[in-house]
Amino acid sequence: MDTTKKLGFGLMRLPLLEPQDKAKIDYEAFSRMADRYIEAGFCYFDTAVPYHGNGNSEVAFRECVAKRYPREAYTITDKLSFFIVQKAEELEGFFAGQLERCGVDYFDYYLLHAMKKEYLELAERIDAFAFVAQKKAEGKIRHVGFSFHDTADVLESILTAHPEMEYVQLQLNYMDWEDADVQARKCYEVCVRHNKPVIVMEPVKGGLLASVPTEAKQLLDEAGAGRSAASWAIRYAASLEHVVMVLSGMSNEGQMEDNLAFMQDFQPLTEDERRMMLDIAKIIRAKERVACTGCRYCVDSCPKKIAIPDYFKLLNENSKYGEQRLSGSRASYARYTGELGMGKASDCIKCKQCEQHCPQHLAVTQYLEDVARELERV
Repeated sequence: MDTTKKLGFGLMRLPLLEPQDKAKIDYEAFSRMADRYIEAGFCYFDTAVPYHGNGNSEVAFRECVAKRYPREAYTITDKLSFFIVQKAEELEGFFAGQLERCGVDYFDYYLLHAMKKEYLELAERIDAFAFVAQKKAEGKIRHVGFSFHDTADVLESILTAHPEMEYVQLQLNYMDWEDADVQARKCYEVCVRHNKPVIVMEPVKGGLLASVPTEAKQLLDEAGAGRSAASWAIRYAASLEHVVMVLSGMSNEGQMEDNLAFMQDFQPLTEDERRMMLDIAKIIRAKERVACTGCRYCVDSCPKKIAIPDYFKLLNENSKYGEQRLSGSRASYARYTGELGMGKASDCIKCKQCEQHCPQHLAVTQYLEDVARELERV
């Protein structure tokens, strides 16, 4: 991996022919973006079966990159997704299908996808670690690693049990650096202790850090007029010593050009700039509407099974990031109240048992009215 070229092309949010249909990728636009990316000296592409649904991202890579460039012009990363593969007998067919859809004979990098405690147990049970080791021995994988979504202690246990893993892909951005749930800093430090290079996903937090509150934007403009908010977020991640690649899910040519403008001749953040980014995180965090700590005492007592802290987190995301977050929050809310079977905010009967159990003394029932107004389509 050429660590002097730290911008990776994540194929999760490719340009679309129809905005509401993620399966209909705009091959012409993607081809132009791939051309520009490779022309600028970059080569790292990252895909997975779920991206754009049912292997569509992989097929797009084959048509727009693999068929149009010699094999040495690019590297391709794919993933073993445990929310799809659940049995040992499914491993071989799943992997063979990925090679075929990507149009390659081997993967440069292959990850165990979205590892967490539950998936670690599944991976051990179906011998997934042994499977990828065998594929590496066969020459069908050059390097093995895993992407990760859990706490630092779970990451510690994986790297201790499986030192053969060569790298770790982490969700890492300046908002999540000190976040108690994501534990980005702690996870990064675990990787450093185990001497594992880090690949970064979600450096712009799913696009949320591309648009920041006015006060934060003023600080960024004063530090570097004309630089986008997204550029600061990506540079924050890329400046970390043990980060070797930062993925960006680029959806159009404008995003590609913006990224190339500051990553082609990458300049790490100074210490003062790093401190400024953490100050900006505080500004964004201060816009939280509900001072909920996520203790979940309220959920235990709720007769309507309302996922109170989860809904409050969606309210806070809307407050921090504005209109660009609203549709995503509504989709998450629909999943909680549909697929996951949790009660709606409007189901609240105002028994106020939640308020009796809340250590923060929040007016929970009033905030649930805000959730219903903002997230329920009525």
